[in-house]
Amino acid sequence: MSDPRQAAGSAWRGALALYLQPRLLIVFVMGFASGLPLALSSATLSFWLAESGVALTAIGLFALVGTPYNVKFLWAPFIDRVNLPLLTRALGRRRSWMLLIQLGLMLAIVLLGFSKPAYTPMLTAICALAVAFFSASQDIVIDAYRIEILDAEEQGAGAAMTQAGYRLGAIVAGAGALFLAEQIDWSLVYAIMAALVLVGMAAALLAPDPARRSPQTAGDPGTVGLRAMVVDPFVEFFQRNGASTAIVILAFILLYKFGDAYAGVMAYPFYYEMGFSKSEVATVSKLFGVAATVVGVFVGGLIVKRFGIMPSLLGCGVLQMLSNLMYAAQSLVGHDVQFLYFTIGIENLSGGMGSSAFVAYLSVLCNTRYTGTQFALFTSFMAFGRTLLSASSGWVVEITGWFQFFVISTLVALPGLLLLLWMLRNLPINRQTGTVVTGQTAAGD
Repeated sequence: MSDPRQAAGSAWRGALALYLQPRLLIVFVMGFASGLPLALSSATLSFWLAESGVALTAIGLFALVGTPYNVKFLWAPFIDRVNLPLLTRALGRRRSWMLLIQLGLMLAIVLLGFSKPAYTPMLTAICALAVAFFSASQDIVIDAYRIEILDAEEQGAGAAMTQAGYRLGAIVAGAGALFLAEQIDWSLVYAIMAALVLVGMAAALLAPDPARRSPQTAGDPGTVGLRAMVVDPFVEFFQRNGASTAIVILAFILLYKFGDAYAGVMAYPFYYEMGFSKSEVATVSKLFGVAATVVGVFVGGLIVKRFGIMPSLLGCGVLQMLSNLMYAAQSLVGHDVQFLYFTIGIENLSGGMGSSAFVAYLSVLCNTRYTGTQFALFTSFMAFGRTLLSASSGWVVEITGWFQFFVISTLVALPGLLLLLWMLRNLPINRQTGTVVTGQTAAGD
Protein backbone atom coordinates (compact mmCIF):
# COMPACT_ATOMS: atom_id res chain seq x y z
CA MET A 1 0.00 0.00 0.00
CA SER A 2 1.41 3.39 -0.97
CA ASP A 3 2.17 6.01 1.65
CA PRO A 4 -0.45 8.85 1.47
CA ARG A 5 2.24 11.39 2.34
CA GLN A 6 4.41 10.22 -0.53
CA ALA A 7 1.44 10.38 -2.89
CA ALA A 8 0.61 13.92 -1.74
CA GLY A 9 4.24 14.97 -2.10
CA SER A 10 4.38 13.52 -5.59
CA ALA A 11 1.21 15.43 -6.53
CA TRP A 12 2.66 18.72 -5.29
CA ARG A 13 5.94 18.10 -7.14
CA GLY A 14 3.97 17.42 -10.30
CA ALA A 15 2.06 20.66 -9.86
CA LEU A 16 5.30 22.59 -9.25
CA ALA A 17 6.93 21.08 -12.36
CA LEU A 18 4.07 22.53 -14.40
CA TYR A 19 5.67 26.00 -14.12
CA LEU A 20 8.75 24.79 -16.00
CA GLN A 21 6.87 23.82 -19.16
CA PRO A 22 7.86 25.92 -22.20
CA ARG A 23 4.28 27.10 -22.76
CA LEU A 24 4.12 28.45 -19.19
CA LEU A 25 7.46 30.24 -19.61
CA ILE A 26 6.11 31.87 -22.78
CA VAL A 27 3.06 32.98 -20.78
CA PHE A 28 5.39 34.52 -18.16
CA VAL A 29 7.28 36.53 -20.79
CA MET A 30 4.01 37.70 -22.34
CA GLY A 31 2.87 38.75 -18.87
CA PHE A 32 6.01 40.89 -18.63
CA ALA A 33 5.18 42.48 -21.99
CA SER A 34 1.65 43.16 -20.76
CA GLY A 35 2.75 44.79 -17.49
CA LEU A 36 5.47 47.00 -18.99
CA PRO A 37 3.39 49.81 -20.62
CA LEU A 38 0.92 50.56 -17.79
CA ALA A 39 3.18 52.69 -15.57
CA LEU A 40 4.58 54.52 -18.61
CA SER A 41 1.20 56.17 -19.18
CA SER A 42 0.23 56.47 -15.49
CA ALA A 43 2.47 56.52 -12.38
CA THR A 44 5.85 57.04 -14.09
CA LEU A 45 4.33 59.62 -16.41
CA SER A 46 2.82 61.48 -13.42
CA PHE A 47 6.26 61.79 -11.83
CA TRP A 48 7.68 63.16 -15.08
CA LEU A 49 4.80 65.62 -15.39
CA ALA A 50 5.33 66.88 -11.84
CA GLU A 51 9.08 67.24 -12.44
CA SER A 52 8.30 69.21 -15.62
CA GLY A 53 6.17 71.69 -13.68
CA VAL A 54 2.78 70.64 -15.05
CA ALA A 55 -0.08 71.87 -12.81
CA LEU A 56 -1.58 69.33 -10.41
CA THR A 57 -5.02 69.82 -11.93
CA ALA A 58 -3.66 68.88 -15.35
CA ILE A 59 -1.80 65.89 -13.89
CA GLY A 60 -5.08 64.71 -12.40
CA LEU A 61 -6.77 64.95 -15.78
CA PHE A 62 -4.04 62.74 -17.25
CA ALA A 63 -5.67 59.86 -15.37
CA LEU A 64 -8.25 59.87 -18.17
CA VAL A 65 -5.68 58.45 -20.60
CA GLY A 66 -6.23 55.12 -18.84
CA THR A 67 -9.77 54.90 -20.23
CA PRO A 68 -8.85 52.32 -22.93
CA TYR A 69 -8.22 49.73 -20.20
CA ASN A 70 -11.85 50.08 -19.07
CA VAL A 71 -13.48 50.02 -22.49
CA LYS A 72 -11.24 47.57 -24.35
CA PHE A 73 -14.23 45.27 -24.85
CA LEU A 74 -15.44 47.72 -27.52
CA TRP A 75 -12.72 46.71 -30.00
CA ALA A 76 -11.92 43.26 -28.58
CA PRO A 77 -14.37 41.62 -31.09
CA PHE A 78 -12.38 43.09 -33.99
CA ILE A 79 -9.08 41.70 -32.67
CA ASP A 80 -10.80 38.43 -31.81
CA ARG A 81 -12.33 37.74 -35.22
CA VAL A 82 -10.45 39.55 -37.98
CA ASN A 83 -7.47 38.07 -39.84
CA LEU A 84 -4.57 40.29 -40.90
CA PRO A 85 -3.44 40.05 -44.53
CA LEU A 86 -0.25 38.00 -44.96
CA LEU A 87 0.64 38.06 -41.24
CA THR A 88 -2.17 35.76 -40.13
CA ARG A 89 -1.24 33.17 -42.75
CA ALA A 90 2.37 33.21 -41.53
CA LEU A 91 1.86 33.46 -37.76
CA GLY A 92 -1.77 32.72 -36.99
CA ARG A 93 -4.37 35.24 -35.86
CA ARG A 94 -3.27 35.65 -32.23
CA ARG A 95 0.45 36.05 -32.84
CA SER A 96 -0.01 38.28 -35.89
CA TRP A 97 -2.18 40.71 -33.93
CA MET A 98 0.28 40.56 -31.03
CA LEU A 99 3.19 41.49 -33.27
CA LEU A 100 1.33 44.32 -35.02
CA ILE A 101 0.10 45.81 -31.74
CA GLN A 102 3.58 45.62 -30.21
CA LEU A 103 5.04 47.52 -33.15
CA GLY A 104 2.46 50.25 -32.56
CA LEU A 105 3.19 50.18 -28.83
CA MET A 106 6.93 50.67 -29.38
CA LEU A 107 6.31 53.65 -31.63
CA ALA A 108 3.83 55.21 -29.18
CA ILE A 109 6.25 54.85 -26.24
CA VAL A 110 9.09 56.47 -28.22
CA LEU A 111 6.85 59.36 -29.28
CA LEU A 112 5.68 59.85 -25.70
CA GLY A 113 9.28 60.01 -24.54
CA PHE A 114 10.13 62.71 -27.06
CA SER A 115 7.08 64.85 -26.26
CA LYS A 116 7.64 67.94 -24.11
CA PRO A 117 4.97 67.94 -21.37
CA ALA A 118 5.98 71.36 -20.06
CA TYR A 119 5.42 72.97 -23.49
CA THR A 120 3.02 70.66 -25.35
CA PRO A 121 0.96 68.86 -22.68
CA MET A 122 -1.80 68.07 -25.20
CA LEU A 123 0.65 66.22 -27.44
CA THR A 124 1.94 64.34 -24.40
CA ALA A 125 -1.63 63.39 -23.51
CA ILE A 126 -2.33 62.13 -27.04
CA CYS A 127 0.84 60.02 -27.03
CA ALA A 128 0.01 58.65 -23.56
CA LEU A 129 -3.49 57.78 -24.78
CA ALA A 130 -1.93 55.93 -27.73
CA VAL A 131 0.32 53.96 -25.33
CA ALA A 132 -2.72 53.04 -23.22
CA PHE A 133 -4.71 52.02 -26.32
CA PHE A 134 -1.99 49.72 -27.66
CA SER A 135 -1.33 48.38 -24.16
CA ALA A 136 -5.01 47.52 -23.60
CA SER A 137 -5.14 45.95 -27.06
CA GLN A 138 -2.06 43.88 -26.25
CA ASP A 139 -3.81 42.68 -23.08
CA ILE A 140 -6.76 41.47 -25.17
CA VAL A 141 -4.67 39.29 -27.45
CA ILE A 142 -2.27 38.05 -24.73
CA ASP A 143 -5.16 37.00 -22.50
CA ALA A 144 -6.79 35.22 -25.43
CA TYR A 145 -3.51 33.51 -26.34
CA ARG A 146 -2.94 32.29 -22.77
CA ILE A 147 -6.41 30.81 -22.49
CA GLU A 148 -6.20 29.03 -25.85
CA ILE A 149 -2.67 27.63 -25.48
CA LEU A 150 -3.31 26.02 -22.07
CA ASP A 151 -5.49 23.11 -21.01
CA ALA A 152 -8.18 23.65 -18.37
CA GLU A 153 -6.04 22.14 -15.60
CA GLU A 154 -3.16 24.48 -16.54
CA GLN A 155 -5.17 27.71 -16.28
CA GLY A 156 -4.28 28.25 -12.61
CA ALA A 157 -0.57 28.00 -13.33
CA GLY A 158 -1.07 30.19 -16.40
CA ALA A 159 -2.81 32.85 -14.30
CA ALA A 160 0.08 32.76 -11.82
CA MET A 161 2.74 33.05 -14.51
CA THR A 162 1.05 35.90 -16.36
CA GLN A 163 0.49 37.87 -13.13
CA ALA A 164 4.07 37.32 -11.97
CA GLY A 165 5.38 38.48 -15.35
CA TYR A 166 2.97 41.42 -15.32
CA ARG A 167 4.20 42.63 -11.94
CA LEU A 168 7.83 42.28 -13.01
CA GLY A 169 7.09 44.41 -16.07
CA ALA A 170 5.32 47.00 -13.90
CA ILE A 171 8.33 47.18 -11.56
CA VAL A 172 10.73 47.69 -14.48
CA ALA A 173 8.55 50.48 -15.94
CA GLY A 174 7.96 52.00 -12.50
CA ALA A 175 10.92 51.80 -10.13
CA GLY A 176 13.33 50.91 -12.96
CA ALA A 177 12.33 53.90 -15.08
CA LEU A 178 12.60 56.30 -12.12
CA PHE A 179 16.07 55.01 -11.32
CA LEU A 180 17.16 55.52 -14.94
CA ALA A 181 15.65 59.01 -14.98
CA GLU A 182 18.10 60.07 -12.27
CA GLN A 183 20.96 59.28 -14.66
CA ILE A 184 19.65 60.08 -18.16
CA ASP A 185 17.03 62.18 -19.95
CA TRP A 186 13.38 61.07 -19.92
CA SER A 187 13.38 60.62 -23.70
CA LEU A 188 16.14 58.01 -23.39
CA VAL A 189 14.30 56.33 -20.50
CA TYR A 190 11.22 55.90 -22.65
CA ALA A 191 13.34 54.72 -25.59
CA ILE A 192 14.82 51.99 -23.37
CA MET A 193 11.34 51.00 -22.21
CA ALA A 194 10.25 50.84 -25.87
CA ALA A 195 13.21 48.58 -26.64
CA LEU A 196 12.04 46.19 -23.91
CA VAL A 197 8.87 45.60 -25.94
CA LEU A 198 11.16 43.52 -28.15
CA VAL A 199 11.04 40.88 -25.41
CA GLY A 200 7.32 40.50 -26.03
CA MET A 201 7.83 40.49 -29.79
CA ALA A 202 10.38 37.68 -29.48
CA ALA A 203 7.87 35.71 -27.40
CA ALA A 204 5.21 36.27 -30.07
CA LEU A 205 7.53 34.97 -32.81
CA LEU A 206 8.79 31.97 -30.84
CA ALA A 207 5.49 30.95 -29.26
CA PRO A 208 3.46 28.05 -30.67
CA ASP A 209 0.30 28.85 -32.60
CA PRO A 210 -2.75 28.18 -30.38
CA ALA A 211 -4.84 27.42 -33.49
CA ARG A 212 -3.06 24.05 -33.70
CA ARG A 213 -4.64 23.14 -30.34
CA SER A 214 -8.05 24.62 -31.14
CA PRO A 215 -9.66 23.20 -34.30
CA GLN A 216 -12.52 25.69 -34.05
CA THR A 217 -10.15 28.65 -34.12
CA ALA A 218 -7.97 27.15 -36.80
CA GLY A 219 -10.92 26.49 -39.07
CA ASP A 220 -12.43 29.94 -38.64
CA PRO A 221 -11.55 32.12 -41.64
CA GLY A 222 -12.16 35.34 -39.71
CA THR A 223 -15.47 37.17 -39.68
CA VAL A 224 -16.05 40.90 -39.84
CA GLY A 225 -19.86 40.91 -39.61
CA LEU A 226 -21.31 42.94 -36.75
CA ARG A 227 -23.37 40.05 -35.41
CA ALA A 228 -20.46 37.58 -35.48
CA MET A 229 -18.10 40.02 -33.76
CA VAL A 230 -20.35 41.72 -31.20
CA VAL A 231 -23.60 39.83 -30.68
CA ASP A 232 -22.53 36.19 -30.95
CA PRO A 233 -20.08 36.24 -27.99
CA PHE A 234 -22.89 37.44 -25.69
CA VAL A 235 -25.43 35.03 -27.11
CA GLU A 236 -23.04 32.06 -26.95
CA PHE A 237 -22.22 32.66 -23.28
CA PHE A 238 -25.89 32.80 -22.29
CA GLN A 239 -26.88 29.87 -24.50
CA ARG A 240 -24.05 27.65 -23.29
CA ASN A 241 -24.74 28.24 -19.61
CA GLY A 242 -28.46 29.04 -19.68
CA ALA A 243 -29.77 32.56 -19.01
CA SER A 244 -30.33 32.19 -15.26
CA THR A 245 -26.98 30.46 -14.67
CA ALA A 246 -25.16 33.06 -16.78
CA ILE A 247 -26.65 35.87 -14.67
CA VAL A 248 -25.53 34.12 -11.47
CA ILE A 249 -22.02 33.71 -12.89
CA LEU A 250 -21.85 37.40 -13.79
CA ALA A 251 -22.99 38.33 -10.28
CA PHE A 252 -20.22 36.16 -8.86
CA ILE A 253 -17.64 37.82 -11.14
CA LEU A 254 -18.80 41.17 -9.81
CA LEU A 255 -18.64 40.20 -6.12
CA TYR A 256 -15.72 37.79 -5.69
CA LYS A 257 -12.95 40.43 -5.34
CA PHE A 258 -15.24 43.14 -3.95
CA GLY A 259 -14.02 43.01 -0.34
CA ASP A 260 -10.42 43.14 -1.51
CA ALA A 261 -11.13 46.16 -3.72
CA TYR A 262 -13.23 47.93 -1.09
CA ALA A 263 -10.38 47.91 1.41
CA GLY A 264 -7.74 48.60 -1.24
CA VAL A 265 -9.27 51.94 -2.24
CA MET A 266 -8.55 53.32 1.23
CA ALA A 267 -5.16 51.67 1.78
CA TYR A 268 -2.95 54.70 1.09
CA PRO A 269 -5.08 57.20 3.04
CA PHE A 270 -4.96 54.68 5.89
CA TYR A 271 -1.16 54.48 5.78
CA TYR A 272 -1.00 58.28 5.84
CA GLU A 273 -3.32 58.66 8.84
CA MET A 274 -1.43 55.95 10.73
CA GLY A 275 1.69 58.12 10.37
CA PHE A 276 3.71 55.95 7.98
CA SER A 277 6.29 57.85 5.90
CA LYS A 278 6.53 57.66 2.13
CA SER A 279 9.71 55.59 2.34
CA GLU A 280 8.09 53.17 4.80
CA VAL A 281 5.08 52.73 2.55
CA ALA A 282 7.30 52.33 -0.53
CA THR A 283 9.49 49.72 1.15
CA VAL A 284 6.74 47.68 2.78
CA SER A 285 3.93 48.04 0.25
CA LYS A 286 5.72 48.39 -3.08
CA LEU A 287 8.72 46.11 -2.55
CA PHE A 288 7.84 43.58 0.14
CA GLY A 289 4.16 43.68 -0.83
CA VAL A 290 4.82 42.95 -4.49
CA ALA A 291 7.08 40.05 -3.52
CA ALA A 292 4.33 38.66 -1.27
CA THR A 293 1.81 38.98 -4.10
CA VAL A 294 4.08 37.13 -6.54
CA VAL A 295 4.52 34.32 -4.01
CA GLY A 296 0.75 34.31 -3.57
CA VAL A 297 -0.03 33.96 -7.27
CA PHE A 298 2.39 31.04 -7.60
CA VAL A 299 0.95 29.33 -4.53
CA GLY A 300 -2.54 29.96 -5.88
CA GLY A 301 -1.60 28.37 -9.19
CA LEU A 302 -0.31 25.29 -7.39
CA ILE A 303 -3.50 25.05 -5.34
CA VAL A 304 -5.65 25.25 -8.47
CA LYS A 305 -3.60 22.49 -10.09
CA ARG A 306 -3.78 20.32 -6.95
CA PHE A 307 -7.41 20.80 -5.91
CA GLY A 308 -9.25 22.22 -8.94
CA ILE A 309 -10.67 25.65 -9.70
CA MET A 310 -13.86 25.74 -7.63
CA PRO A 311 -12.42 24.45 -4.30
CA SER A 312 -9.50 26.85 -4.81
CA LEU A 313 -11.85 29.78 -5.36
CA LEU A 314 -13.56 28.99 -2.08
CA GLY A 315 -10.46 28.34 0.02
CA CYS A 316 -8.46 31.28 -1.35
CA GLY A 317 -11.54 33.48 -1.16
CA VAL A 318 -11.98 32.81 2.55
CA LEU A 319 -8.31 33.67 3.21
CA GLN A 320 -8.65 36.76 1.02
CA MET A 321 -11.69 37.90 3.03
CA LEU A 322 -10.13 37.29 6.46
CA SER A 323 -6.91 39.10 5.51
CA ASN A 324 -8.80 42.43 5.65
CA LEU A 325 -9.01 41.97 9.42
CA MET A 326 -5.24 42.50 9.52
CA TYR A 327 -5.88 46.12 8.59
CA ALA A 328 -8.42 46.39 11.40
CA ALA A 329 -5.74 45.10 13.77
CA GLN A 330 -3.23 47.56 12.29
CA SER A 331 -5.62 50.42 13.04
CA LEU A 332 -5.47 49.43 16.73
CA VAL A 333 -1.70 48.95 16.74
CA GLY A 334 -1.08 52.23 14.90
CA HIS A 335 2.33 53.21 13.53
CA ASP A 336 4.26 49.96 13.83
CA VAL A 337 6.39 49.10 10.78
CA GLN A 338 7.01 45.52 11.87
CA PHE A 339 3.31 44.88 12.22
CA LEU A 340 2.74 46.56 8.83
CA TYR A 341 5.04 43.96 7.25
CA PHE A 342 2.84 41.29 8.83
CA THR A 343 -0.37 43.01 7.66
CA ILE A 344 0.70 43.58 4.05
CA GLY A 345 2.41 40.20 3.81
CA ILE A 346 -0.76 38.31 4.78
CA GLU A 347 -3.07 40.53 2.71
CA ASN A 348 -0.97 40.44 -0.46
CA LEU A 349 -0.20 36.72 -0.16
CA SER A 350 -3.88 35.80 0.15
CA GLY A 351 -4.88 38.35 -2.48
CA GLY A 352 -2.41 36.84 -4.95
CA MET A 353 -3.76 33.36 -4.25
CA GLY A 354 -7.33 34.54 -4.84
CA SER A 355 -6.31 36.31 -8.05
CA SER A 356 -4.75 33.16 -9.51
CA ALA A 357 -7.88 31.11 -8.84
CA PHE A 358 -10.14 33.88 -10.15
CA VAL A 359 -8.23 34.48 -13.39
CA ALA A 360 -8.19 30.72 -13.97
CA TYR A 361 -11.96 30.65 -13.50
CA LEU A 362 -12.55 33.56 -15.90
CA SER A 363 -10.31 31.81 -18.42
CA VAL A 364 -12.30 28.58 -18.49
CA LEU A 365 -15.55 30.53 -18.87
CA CYS A 366 -14.45 31.61 -22.35
CA ASN A 367 -15.33 29.80 -25.55
CA THR A 368 -12.24 29.52 -27.75
CA ARG A 369 -14.17 31.03 -30.68
CA TYR A 370 -14.60 34.30 -28.73
CA THR A 371 -11.77 34.17 -26.18
CA GLY A 372 -10.55 37.76 -26.45
CA THR A 373 -14.03 39.29 -26.51
CA GLN A 374 -15.48 37.25 -23.66
CA PHE A 375 -12.45 37.63 -21.38
CA ALA A 376 -12.38 41.40 -22.04
CA LEU A 377 -16.09 41.58 -21.20
CA PHE A 378 -15.65 39.64 -17.95
CA THR A 379 -12.72 41.75 -16.76
CA SER A 380 -14.31 45.06 -17.82
CA PHE A 381 -17.56 44.10 -16.06
CA MET A 382 -15.59 43.25 -12.92
CA ALA A 383 -13.62 46.53 -13.06
CA PHE A 384 -16.64 48.76 -13.67
CA GLY A 385 -18.62 47.06 -10.92
CA ARG A 386 -15.82 47.23 -8.37
CA THR A 387 -15.21 50.90 -9.16
CA LEU A 388 -18.90 51.75 -8.77
CA LEU A 389 -19.47 49.68 -5.62
CA SER A 390 -16.26 50.89 -3.95
CA ALA A 391 -17.13 54.56 -4.41
CA SER A 392 -18.73 54.72 -0.95
CA SER A 393 -15.62 53.53 0.90
CA GLY A 394 -14.36 57.01 1.88
CA TRP A 395 -17.77 58.01 3.20
CA VAL A 396 -17.95 54.83 5.29
CA VAL A 397 -14.54 55.57 6.83
CA GLU A 398 -15.64 59.08 7.78
CA ILE A 399 -18.76 57.91 9.62
CA THR A 400 -17.35 54.75 11.23
CA GLY A 401 -13.59 55.04 11.68
CA TRP A 402 -10.81 52.78 10.43
CA PHE A 403 -11.37 49.73 12.62
CA GLN A 404 -15.07 49.48 11.79
CA PHE A 405 -14.40 50.18 8.11
CA PHE A 406 -12.04 47.24 7.72
CA VAL A 407 -14.46 44.98 9.56
CA ILE A 408 -17.14 46.12 7.10
CA SER A 409 -14.76 45.48 4.18
CA THR A 410 -14.44 41.92 5.46
CA LEU A 411 -18.22 41.50 5.66
CA VAL A 412 -18.82 42.82 2.13
CA ALA A 413 -16.72 39.92 0.82
CA LEU A 414 -19.28 37.46 2.22
CA PRO A 415 -21.93 37.79 -0.53
CA GLY A 416 -19.46 36.60 -3.19
CA LEU A 417 -18.44 33.58 -1.12
CA LEU A 418 -22.04 32.73 -0.20
CA LEU A 419 -22.95 32.95 -3.88
CA LEU A 420 -20.06 30.61 -4.68
CA LEU A 421 -21.34 28.11 -2.12
CA TRP A 422 -24.82 28.36 -3.61
CA MET A 423 -23.39 27.76 -7.10
CA LEU A 424 -21.54 24.66 -5.89
CA ARG A 425 -24.67 23.27 -4.25
CA ASN A 426 -27.26 24.14 -6.88
CA LEU A 427 -25.54 24.37 -10.27
CA PRO A 428 -24.09 21.47 -12.30
CA ILE A 429 -20.52 22.78 -12.06
CA ASN A 430 -17.45 20.63 -12.61
CA ARG A 431 -15.44 21.37 -9.45
CA GLN A 432 -12.13 20.59 -11.12
CA THR A 433 -12.51 22.76 -14.23
CA GLY A 434 -15.16 25.25 -13.09
CA THR A 435 -17.29 24.76 -16.21
CA VAL A 436 -21.04 24.33 -16.17
CA VAL A 437 -21.98 20.78 -17.13
CA THR A 438 -24.98 20.91 -19.43
CA GLY A 439 -25.34 19.49 -22.91
CA GLN A 440 -21.78 20.78 -23.47
CA THR A 441 -19.21 19.95 -20.86
CA ALA A 442 -16.50 22.48 -21.48
CA ALA A 443 -16.25 26.11 -22.39
CA GLY A 444 -14.63 25.39 -25.69
CA ASP A 445 -16.90 22.54 -26.75
